[in-house]
Amino acid sequence: MIAREPTLARLATAHDLLLAPYGLDETHVRRALGAILVPGVDDADLYFQYTRSEGWSLEEGIVKTGSFSIDQGVGVRAVCGEKTAFAYSDDLSWAALQDAAHSVRTIGTQGQSRRVKVGARKVAKSRSLYPAHDPISTLDSAAKVALLERVERLAKAKDPRIVQVMAGLASEYDVVLVARADGTLAADVRPLVRLSVTVIAEHQGRREMGSSGGGGRFGLDRFDDGLTARYVDEAVQAALVNLDSRPAPAGEMTVVLGPGWPGVLLHEAVGHGLEGDFNRKGSSAFSGMIGKRVAAKGVTVLDDGTLADRRGSLNVDDEGCASQQNVLIEDGILRGYIQDSLNARLMGVKPTGNGRRESYAHLPMPRMTNTYMLGGDKEPAEIIASIKKGLYASNFGGGQVDITSGKFVFSASQAWWVEDGQLKYPVKGATIVGSGPESLKKVSLIGNDMALDSGVGTCGKEGQSVPVGVGQPTLRMESLTVGGTA
Repeated sequence: MIAREPTLARLATAHDLLLAPYGLDETHVRRALGAILVPGVDDADLYFQYTRSEGWSLEEGIVKTGSFSIDQGVGVRAVCGEKTAFAYSDDLSWAALQDAAHSVRTIGTQGQSRRVKVGARKVAKSRSLYPAHDPISTLDSAAKVALLERVERLAKAKDPRIVQVMAGLASEYDVVLVARADGTLAADVRPLVRLSVTVIAEHQGRREMGSSGGGGRFGLDRFDDGLTARYVDEAVQAALVNLDSRPAPAGEMTVVLGPGWPGVLLHEAVGHGLEGDFNRKGSSAFSGMIGKRVAAKGVTVLDDGTLADRRGSLNVDDEGCASQQNVLIEDGILRGYIQDSLNARLMGVKPTGNGRRESYAHLPMPRMTNTYMLGGDKEPAEIIASIKKGLYASNFGGGQVDITSGKFVFSASQAWWVEDGQLKYPVKGATIVGSGPESLKKVSLIGNDMALDSGVGTCGKEGQSVPVGVGQPTLRMESLTVGGTA
């Protein structure tokens, strides 16, 4: 058997799922785009999507909920200058596609002579970062239930203080087809899975929670005994540590952030401020700062959608552009922003492979993929030992940022008070407050242990959620404000 080139194979899969069953082909796609491109319309695209998802959850020793859903449809967009007209339908018939095309073309200004024509057919460049299979079928139902039951059994065997275990297993098979006015055709077949573990520990009337988990763009069979046991160990350890936590101190102090998931602070405090739409409108704290110092020397931040199997990675983005590794900050100097096609065109730069949308029913916008800081040359133990008095935060919960000012607030879900380089005791209720642009300038030591998160991140923006990744090495930051309960 002769294997088909992956890009063409994904186009064939998209054709078979999204066009052929409804009597559509590429001729219909081109006719719909041609109907949109009346005088005054600068650009147009069609976004077809098929999504099949499944979820299982276990609590109190039994699988309490299960879900399965299929969603499909098409989003139709026309762009005129800064204005966008958008329509979507869950009906993939030719009649529905025509109606949507005629609806959005009204954005065109009557009387203009310029008319954009549909370009010649061309297959977009893309990558092959993950398998193009349906992850739901990689384990049968009995095996999925057994996996969740094994999680509970392992957790309760770890310590008698573990009184409750909750576990969830989610999988999604997503197929997209993008057709653009310039003739570009692109497709992607995106698997996505996640295993989550939450435990509650109780001792002498005190109850504390710990959680862990991970996932990515692969099959459910990746969750073997070793990986499952690691997630359980992490969740149990977090809950038991929290049982011994004391109220967090408050004030301005040195803060050391652990590697991996604490990169969510970087994502929120810095990443959103580097998205093209905010900077085009001048509403970001980083607007007009290209080429200027925005962080301490040694700080290099990337947004990279090309990492194999990662939750935030894409073969092509939701506008048909191949994903890229984008250097946002290099040795403390701001080098660029994250761009989709609309904002890139208006800012006179190229798209960066970051045009993303939650579904066919949503407009694309510049969004992060996997955002992380590169490592330095310091040993993590050396960084912690350097603290006279301060906080070591190894894990974070929720947080929020104001894009215009860059100010952020984050809650640490696991942290320790440090004195004379020693972890004295775990603390609870610590919040870290600061400004994204200012906090990066306060980085004084960078560890050599850069790590990505385990594959749990979901980013929200303007009501849309997309899977993302974060990462960083151990970092020492000076004079951050910590809000506590002590």
